[in-house]
Amino acid sequence: MLQARSSDASLIAHAGRSYFPIAFIARLPFAMMVVGVLTLVVASRDSVALGGINSAFVGIGSAIFGPMVGAAADRLGQRKVLVPVGIANGVLLGVFPLVVQSTAPDLAVLAMSFCIGASAPQVAPMSRTRLVAIIRQRMAKDRHEKVLSGTMAYESAADETVFIIGPFLVGLLASAIAPWVAVAGAAALTFVFVTAFALHPTGRLAVGQQAEVVQALARQLLRPRLVVVVVGILGIGFFFGSTLTSLTAFMGTHGESSQAGLLYGLMGIGSAGLALGSAAFPRSFGVGWRWLVFGVVLLGGAIAFASADSVVAVGIVLAVMGIGIGPTLVAQYSLGSDRSPVGRSATTMTILGSAVIVGQSLTSAVVGEVAERSGTQAAMLFPAISAAIVVVAAVVNLLLSRRS
Repeated sequence: MLQARSSDASLIAHAGRSYFPIAFIARLPFAMMVVGVLTLVVASRDSVALGGINSAFVGIGSAIFGPMVGAAADRLGQRKVLVPVGIANGVLLGVFPLVVQSTAPDLAVLAMSFCIGASAPQVAPMSRTRLVAIIRQRMAKDRHEKVLSGTMAYESAADETVFIIGPFLVGLLASAIAPWVAVAGAAALTFVFVTAFALHPTGRLAVGQQAEVVQALARQLLRPRLVVVVVGILGIGFFFGSTLTSLTAFMGTHGESSQAGLLYGLMGIGSAGLALGSAAFPRSFGVGWRWLVFGVVLLGGAIAFASADSVVAVGIVLAVMGIGIGPTLVAQYSLGSDRSPVGRSATTMTILGSAVIVGQSLTSAVVGEVAERSGTQAAMLFPAISAAIVVVAAVVNLLLSRRS
């Protein structure tokens, strides 16, 4: 159990010093799945199209079953759900390289990819749920707003960092050793760190919170003010997948495709920094307006990315786009937390987390096909389209907020 502490104690003191590193590493496999499956299938079956379809199936599996995992955690508690789900996912990831490299039909590989996505441990949304529960139950009310803002900033920065590090690790392990090593590494991380996260004492606190309230009806998850946040964060997922895939195609035309992951990492520097700095924004700069302003920054960078014609120019543009991503994610997750129906916090956060990986996987498949058929320049238009979705959703969010 969590030790009783003063309401003036820090969030780190309430959660425990081991919590944050465990929760951070435990979410890495989720960020490695889409790219790891894509890389392994392409290398083993020599088909970019098949690799893209498999990465899409990972996202589809996560989209269908991810919210169910969150709903089960809301009802049964995170520990009872995460332990078996994590073990199942680790086994599937461990077996996947054997199936891909065997003579098994492509349909069997697709089924495995779907199951990997379906069993993906939803660590990031469950971490947010735990920390929000700690803040609301264990900390003084006059500290809630400030600590919640800082917590959402950290969690968004952590998500952004792992979605940069994940593809980077996959590329590094695949090029340095073998493509199957990246998927096997994700399996090992799942067994060790997802289990450690599931068994951490903070997992019990969320159960106590849910036991004290009556769950809102599931249809409240379809309220327009929450749906618009899901659409906005889906746009971020589209952006991640289209940017990484089109960047890989661009670097391939320059004979340096293996360095795409390193260049992609430039986007994470400004993103993580601005995400963490979001807690310092004045209250007058509302969350909805932050989403719009930094979404426009993202869109401007994506438009410049579509016309960049040198590696140096692309690197500069990626750094600018990173400035827009972090604060936008913080704003979206903060709104999602505020608008979560009573008793369905884990479900809401899981839907938001699933939207990112669904968007990433779908655009990875689509943009990869476009790059092969129509060329790199056509593929590099997709990040701008994705960013436009983020901006339009931000405008709709402001309109809905004004009406309410």
